[in-house]
Amino acid sequence: MLPFDIQEYQDRLTKTKEKMVENGIDVLLITDPANMNYLTGYDAWSFYVHQMVVIIVDEPQPLWIGRYLDANGARLKTWIYDDNVIAYPDYYVHSSIYHPMTFIGEILTQIGHGNRRIGVEMDSYYFTAQAFMKLQQALPNAVFSNGDLLVNRVRIVKSDQEIEYMKRAAAITDNMMHQGVENVRIGNRENDAAAHIYYHMVRGTEDHGGTYSSIVPMLPSGSNTGIPHLTWSDRPFEEGDSTIIELSGCYERYHVPLARTVTIGTPDDRLQQLTPIVQEGIAAVLDRAKPGVTCGDLEEAWRMTISRYGIEKESRLGYSVGLGYPPDWGEHTASLRRGDDTVLEKNMTFHLIPALWYDNYGLEISETLRITDTGCTTFSKYPRELIVQHPFLLNQHGGEIS
Repeated sequence: MLPFDIQEYQDRLTKTKEKMVENGIDVLLITDPANMNYLTGYDAWSFYVHQMVVIIVDEPQPLWIGRYLDANGARLKTWIYDDNVIAYPDYYVHSSIYHPMTFIGEILTQIGHGNRRIGVEMDSYYFTAQAFMKLQQALPNAVFSNGDLLVNRVRIVKSDQEIEYMKRAAAITDNMMHQGVENVRIGNRENDAAAHIYYHMVRGTEDHGGTYSSIVPMLPSGSNTGIPHLTWSDRPFEEGDSTIIELSGCYERYHVPLARTVTIGTPDDRLQQLTPIVQEGIAAVLDRAKPGVTCGDLEEAWRMTISRYGIEKESRLGYSVGLGYPPDWGEHTASLRRGDDTVLEKNMTFHLIPALWYDNYGLEISETLRITDTGCTTFSKYPRELIVQHPFLLNQHGGEIS
């Protein structure tokens, strides 16, 4: 069963075609798996080989073109007609002689679109320089242009059903965070905490099962908390450690990221001083967020708040988030930073992550927010605070266990 009604897919397709016309594109070749999913429902771990969805501006149905082994998955997981699922033979896979883009070029020529204005997702993780070169060779009469982020910009405003899926993802996120925090204990290893997080990522909640998220849990501890984007090691947690946990639950490929900082025992004075400043900054952003203001306005609310304490943040404050596949849950469109003039609309969703990193320590407290009719709301119910773990566990008789 498809996660959305057929009419919603049709509406998405119509909006995409409107953007194509605005950009002078007759045929759009989509290689980003999140965009493929958004327009057709296709969902499989097949994006390690070349595949695409083809949107033709004057045709009612998209085409799915991919590996023969994955064709039945496309017939099962999409709303498009079976005849519009086109498969290339396996000898095209990882071959030094054949390339799937040559096959795709031949198909487009055969169906009469070899000389049209073709848009490609130039900056997609899944569209290589070699792929573009092979397409150009196979379609010498086509005029190519950059269709990058065209579908992403359609995706930025969520439907009510998408918001519902993000609420379900948020419940999974909160449970994952709880399990991760509970396992930041003396004697446990970083990978032990990661294992518990992963279990609950997939298990989900009693109401809704989860699936793999687009980014693995981030779990730096000790002096490594000043380094963003570290994962985990087999290092045991020690008394006095701080640990940053950044993760996301995932439901129907929709994400609600969340970050918290945990300390074992009395927190470092620097973290205790930073925490209320970050909390104040987050509150200022949430208070400013509403339809009609810009992403840059939200960054300004944060910047003006923390500047009173002599603090600056070099990196962006957040980004549009929702539907995603590895290696990223961000949508690559709007960012919460100075100069971004994206105007906020109802049902836009952002990961607000005002993290502060220094040479040998850092602090992360984040929220995923949704723009509403009159302001904004956050998805997570997890306490927005610096979390302090008692350095010892209690046994079943109430005594301490080191």
